[in-house]
Amino acid sequence: MKVASLTGTRLNNLSLWVLTILRIAIGWHFLYEGIVKLTSSGWTSAGYLLESRWMFAGLFHWIAAHPGVLQVVDIVNIWGLILVGLGLMLGMLSRYAAIGGIVLLAFYYTASPPFISSTGAYLEGHYVWIDKNLIELIAIIVLLLIPTSQFIGLDGLLKAIRLKAHKPIPDAVPLKETAGGPGSDDDKPYGRRDMLRHLATLPVLGAFTYAAIRKQKWDSFEERILQANTNQPDASSGATLKSFSYSSLKDLKGTLPKGKIGDLELSRMIAGGNLMGGWAHSRDLMYVNKLVKAYHHDQKIFETFKIAEACGVNTILTNPQLCRVINKYWRTQGGEIKFISDCGYQGDPYKGIELSIEGGAHACYVQGGIGDRFVQDGRVDELGECVEIIRKHGIPGGIGGHKLETIKACVEAGIKPDFWVKTIHHVDYWSATPELEMDNIWCTDPEETVAFMENLEEPWIGFKILAAGAILPDVGFPYAFKGGADFICVGMYDFQVVEDVNLVLDILDDESLQTDRRRPWRA
Repeated sequence: MKVASLTGTRLNNLSLWVLTILRIAIGWHFLYEGIVKLTSSGWTSAGYLLESRWMFAGLFHWIAAHPGVLQVVDIVNIWGLILVGLGLMLGMLSRYAAIGGIVLLAFYYTASPPFISSTGAYLEGHYVWIDKNLIELIAIIVLLLIPTSQFIGLDGLLKAIRLKAHKPIPDAVPLKETAGGPGSDDDKPYGRRDMLRHLATLPVLGAFTYAAIRKQKWDSFEERILQANTNQPDASSGATLKSFSYSSLKDLKGTLPKGKIGDLELSRMIAGGNLMGGWAHSRDLMYVNKLVKAYHHDQKIFETFKIAEACGVNTILTNPQLCRVINKYWRTQGGEIKFISDCGYQGDPYKGIELSIEGGAHACYVQGGIGDRFVQDGRVDELGECVEIIRKHGIPGGIGGHKLETIKACVEAGIKPDFWVKTIHHVDYWSATPELEMDNIWCTDPEETVAFMENLEEPWIGFKILAAGAILPDVGFPYAFKGGADFICVGMYDFQVVEDVNLVLDILDDESLQTDRRRPWRA
C-alpha cells in the first residue's frame, strides 16, 4: 500500500511505518503530559507563563496574574494535550490533532524560547535557537503533510467504511468516474488484514494506560478504603490522621517587590537554604537533619526553586556546599535564581569565599557564626579583609552575626560592608532561654538590635526570623520588617512558598508597616 502526500509523492510501506511510529510516539508524549497535569493536584501554568521573557511576555504575565483567565488557559492546555495525544496515537482526526499540536508547541516555544536565558549556561534540550519543542513542532508539520492515519489509524478505517457504504452498483457508473480510478487503492477490496492494521494503535493505547497507572501509582481499592477512614482513630494507637492542604500557585496574590544591594536586585523575601542542606536546628529531635535532607533530593530542590521563582522569590541564601545543586539547576533547568553565599566552610571564610566565587555566587558574606567567633577572638580586621576580597570579584560583600556585639565591633573598627546579615526575632516563646550553648535562641536582645541597626545606612538582611520554627510566620515576618530589616531570609518547604509570599505581600501593603517601622528602607 502507498499513500500520496500533498505534493503527490508516494511513500513505500517502510517509510509509512517509520512515520506512523513517529506519530504514535509524539501522541504518547502529548497524552502523558496532559494526564500528568490533569491528575496533579494544584498544577497550573502560572510559573511557566511568569518566566516568559520574549515578545509576548506581557500577555503571558497578564494571563498568570488573572486567576479566571489562567484557569481557562490551564483547562485548554490540559485537554488540548490529551485530545492531541489521543488523536495522534489512534490516528483519529489526526489532521486536526496535528494542527492543535502545532499551535500548542508554538505557544510553548514563544513563551520560553531557548535563546532567552540570563545564566548563559548550556541547558539540556536547549541548543541556541533549537529546543525540544521546536523539533517536535517540525515533526508534527511533517505528519500534517503526510496523512499516515490513512495507513494505520482509525481515520483509514472510517474512510474504508464510508467508501464501502457508498460503493456504486456495478456498471451503474463508468469505471473511470470511481473515487480512485482504475487500479487505485480505493478500488481494491477491503479485507480483515486491512482492518487489523488500522486497529493496531489500540494496543498502544492499552500499553500507555498500563504504563501510566504503574508510573503514577494510582490508588487501589484498598487505598481508597483507608483514605476514606483517615479521620477514624487508629485502633492500636488512638492517633488521628488529619487532612493536610496547602496553597498552590493558583492562590498566589502577586509577585514580590524587590530592593537592591548595590546593583544586585533581590526579592524582599529570600529563600534560606538550611532545610535543603540538612542544617536544621532540631534541638533534641536528632532525626530531623536526616529527614529534611532526605526530603530535599535534587529534584525536590529544583521544584522548590521553580515555585519560588514563579512567586517572585529570586534569591537563595545558603552555604557553598550547595553550589553543586544550584549550578545543576541553572544548567539543566534553565533557572535564574540568584545565589548569596554565607561562605561557611569548616570555619574558614577565605576558603568559603573561593568556593562561592567559583560556584557563581552573586553576593557573599561572612557567616554569622564565623563573624561572632572572629570578633570574640579579636580578629575584627579580618572581617573587613574578607569583605574587600569579595568586592575584588565585582560582587557585594557583607558581614553576618548572631550577636549584636559582632555588628558593633565592625562599626567601631570602621568596616562598612555592602550589607549586614543579622538575626532578628522576638523572645516570647516557651523555649527562648538565653543560656549559652543552647540551640533555641539567636537574638537575645531584639530591642537593642532594632535600636542599633536603625542608625546604619547599609541594607539589612534579617535571618533566623522564626527562631528555627519556634515562631509562626504571621508573627515573625512583620516583626522583622517593622524592626527595620530590608529583606527577610526564611527557610521554606515547597508547599510553604506561596503561603509565605502571600503573607509578605499583605505585610508590605499594610499602611501600618510604614508608620511602625523604625528604620528607613535602605535598599
